[in-house]
Amino acid sequence: MSQPTWVPVRDVMRKEVTFITGRTDVLEAMRIMKRVRATVLMVEKRDEQDEYGMLLFSDIAKQVIAKDRAPERVNVYEIMAKPVISVRPDMNIRYCARLFDNFGISHAPVIENEEVLGIVSYYLIALYGLPDLD
Repeated sequence: MSQPTWVPVRDVMRKEVTFITGRTDVLEAMRIMKRVRATVLMVEKRDEQDEYGMLLFSDIAKQVIAKDRAPERVNVYEIMAKPVISVRPDMNIRYCARLFDNFGISHAPVIENEEVLGIVSYYLIALYGLPDLD
């Protein structure tokens, strides 16, 4: 049996990150998600002491669509996750997957020096993290 290859999060993360404000309504957030072909949006900090938020498509499905709420009348800050758990770009994807499992999350921003470099998810870890799929 061969030694497993070490793959850092930076090699599998999505580098295109779209930011919105918490005051954006969910209908507009859905339009943005569709336009940029993303299932997650980062929510900007309000100020230096604030933390990032994150809006997942599943949040919209569970908290707006399933509850028959009007998306144009719900603001992102009402349904987003905040604060979010972030990961380092050099973290091994195996540890990232364990972190996701331990905390019941499926996505995390990749942050270095207070800057969001990308977003990683179970999907990206599974699809791009296994070298035998190439």
